[in-house]
Amino acid sequence: MSESVKSVIIPAPEPVVHEASVTPTPSERPLPYYLVKRLMIWSLILGLVGGGTGSYIFIRYFAASVPVSKQQLVVQESSAVVNVAKTVSPSVVSITTQTVVAGQSIFGLSTGDSTTQEGAGTGMILTSDGLILTNNHVIAGGGTITVITSDGKQYKGTVVAANTTQDYAFVRIGATGLKPVSLGDSSAVQIGQGVVAIGNALGQFSNTVTSGIISGEGRPVTASDDGSSDSTTSSENLQDLFQTDAAINPGNSGGPLVNLAGQVIGMDTAVAGNAQNIGFAIPINEIKSAVASVKSSGTIQRPYLGVRYEPITPDVVASQNLSVNQGALVIGDSADAAVVAGSPADKAGIKSGDIITKVGSQTIDSNHSLTSLIANYKPGDKVTLTILRNGKTQTVAVTVGTAPSGS
Repeated sequence: MSESVKSVIIPAPEPVVHEASVTPTPSERPLPYYLVKRLMIWSLILGLVGGGTGSYIFIRYFAASVPVSKQQLVVQESSAVVNVAKTVSPSVVSITTQTVVAGQSIFGLSTGDSTTQEGAGTGMILTSDGLILTNNHVIAGGGTITVITSDGKQYKGTVVAANTTQDYAFVRIGATGLKPVSLGDSSAVQIGQGVVAIGNALGQFSNTVTSGIISGEGRPVTASDDGSSDSTTSSENLQDLFQTDAAINPGNSGGPLVNLAGQVIGMDTAVAGNAQNIGFAIPINEIKSAVASVKSSGTIQRPYLGVRYEPITPDVVASQNLSVNQGALVIGDSADAAVVAGSPADKAGIKSGDIITKVGSQTIDSNHSLTSLIANYKPGDKVTLTILRNGKTQTVAVTVGTAPSGS
């Protein structure tokens, strides 16, 4: 009898591996903890040193070479105002005047008595040897002029030259080692940009600093002697002024309006008395040619074209049936010719009825009058005028002249 035999397949046993018997290769062996810690510390130290060195090299050798106009402000506006105040305040002076006025009776006759009238304003230092720019209305009363520098020193001031129609004047004091202001470019000013005004507020608070923005440009103002606008007595007509909401008070007249780079872009001149924080400043470019001539010759030599004109407005367009809506219409009246005989404009062939649309490359518009654009040039400069005559555009070359006395 046969026996059945069952086949049983016994699986092979799993190999037994003992961990103690495994020997890792050197590349697989873990680093000790103290070595890891040291590597981390040294990596951190090297990173800090490298970053600091790179920052120093950039600031020292590269950042200074970037033009100021292209640098981005990385500080808060308040810090910028602080820096401007520190930079510009030493160049701002307070000006006081005393004028003796003879007394009068109710019939206009002299009583023999006299009174002393006092005034106060501000000025800005132009040269280290004591040439100062201020408003004409600050010193127009004559009498004794006292100039007080930011360090409290007092000097007697003498009027060098004055422009009564554009309200600026130059005063000289006997001092040396003064810090002049830096004059900027008022043609580059934009509405909304930050500005700082510095002046002798109310004639009592010297070097008062206020800040704001440029609120408008090209403003016409009728200003009185005390600096307020829209007055009907003792007034003068000023054109193309900056409007700012930086607080300007009586006593600020003649002080600088500066941008956040510390450059003077205007001279504080008037304030609207029937409003709040509406002040006006003469753009500094309108005074630059006079500054240059006073520095070189001691007199104001104003640029001169020799035309009488009317700024083109919608009303002028309608009344004169014009084909353009901006520019300067050369026009006279029964008393005054449109083009002054023998003037630079006359020699260049400008005629009555011409419309001057450009001075150089700058278009004449509501913010840039013919007068303000010509003020950017010096007597003797050559400039190209673009004119519209009988519907055709052409250019003429003009050599800027010197304004006659009293013009």
